[in-house]
Amino acid sequence: MYAVIKTGGKQYRVVAGDKLKVERLAAEPGAEVVLDKVLAVGEGESLKIGKPLVSGASVKATVVAHGLGDKVRIFKLRRRKHYKKSQGHRQPYTELQITGISA
Repeated sequence: MYAVIKTGGKQYRVVAGDKLKVERLAAEPGAEVVLDKVLAVGEGESLKIGKPLVSGASVKATVVAHGLGDKVRIFKLRRRKHYKKSQGHRQPYTELQITGISA
């Protein structure tokens, strides 16, 4: 059984046992999180699509850890104007372990 969930403005296809990195969630490591924005649930050939969400469906996950993603370099330059600007950004994330899908 798999599900398509929405969290942090992005959509993910998840199966029980998956590990995925999502936008930072306000939960401590080891805590259980219920993701209730389920867009679709499928098993084999059958697929149940919500309009926009599947009613009564949820995905349970456990918070494994919090962290920072790889550094993204931002560099701006205006030629012949003596203007240079350099920045960096590391996006915070939460790593989840999917424990179960209930339809």
